[in-house]
Amino acid sequence: MRCTVRKSRTTIKPRTIKPRTVRPRKAGLPAAVAALALVAGCSGSGGKGAEDKPSGGAGVRPVDTPRMTIGMVSHAGEGDTFWDIVQNGAEQAARKDNVKFLYANDKEGGKQAELVQSYLDQKVDGLIVTLAKPQALAAVVRKAVAQGVPVITINSGGQSSARYGALTHIGQDETVAGRAVGEELNRRGRKKALCVVHEQGNVSLEDRCAGVRATFSGRVENLNVDGTNAPASQSSVQARLQSDRDIDAVVTLGAPMAAIAGKARDEAGSKARIGTFDLNPSVVGLLKKKDIDFAVDQQPYLQGYESVDLLWLHKANGNVLGGGKPVLTGPAVVTGKDVPKLEEYTGRGTR
Repeated sequence: MRCTVRKSRTTIKPRTIKPRTVRPRKAGLPAAVAALALVAGCSGSGGKGAEDKPSGGAGVRPVDTPRMTIGMVSHAGEGDTFWDIVQNGAEQAARKDNVKFLYANDKEGGKQAELVQSYLDQKVDGLIVTLAKPQALAAVVRKAVAQGVPVITINSGGQSSARYGALTHIGQDETVAGRAVGEELNRRGRKKALCVVHEQGNVSLEDRCAGVRATFSGRVENLNVDGTNAPASQSSVQARLQSDRDIDAVVTLGAPMAAIAGKARDEAGSKARIGTFDLNPSVVGLLKKKDIDFAVDQQPYLQGYESVDLLWLHKANGNVLGGGKPVLTGPAVVTGKDVPKLEEYTGRGTR
């Protein structure tokens, strides 16, 4: 039986995962008998027993724990490739862990809450949610926990995770990540930065800009744009760069915005340099061409993979990683020197 999931736009080839255990050969067992046993075991894997188990994907053997269903709800907007990578990680872990993985997204907090409720109505065994707009999700997350459905938060709203009853939060500390960017701008001698917020009301994006402001010795100005409307976003950034020639750095808060900001800079005739949060193949290409200076990697594949795997571990063995404290997946500042490896990883949808 094949697990049904919403396909992401970027796919990867599952890695071969070796069986978890190998039964030792009993002392004194004749070699011929051992060989026959091995052949019988391999033949048996193709019989009815295997047909009854969900496929783990090419070369992947699922665990033998009972089937479980996990739903993930994110705040992803249309065209945000970051969430393709998160899904890739989640789906890979789901194949390994004998999990049916469900995914839904909406950029509106109220709609996200409705999607979480729909998964509760479907009696899922675990939930993964983002808290980009924490207040909108507070009631439904607490309801899930009260009903005995374990919740893990990822990516956004880590400061609200424990308060709402989640097992743990997986992601980067956005303020820490922003501070790292401010320090990077200082190293590069920048004097005035434009921090482009592509989703208004998203607390994580606001925290990033606040972090930049905390450590950057120059001035920081926030610019709100609609990240789902690329032409309008480009026009907004371009207009700001044309009106203020002192801006010598543009910080974008998501990978798709980096290319948009680059076009805006070129059209404006600005000499501002660009740094961005998050990776995708386009950003790696821009790093390679030196069109942008750096990117902050928070490892979205790991956020998806670990959230599914930790819910499985919690159900199968009562584990909670990090003692309830956030499990950090970033930040890591990457530059052009990291491109060779990054090309390999982004090409297969894992970074």
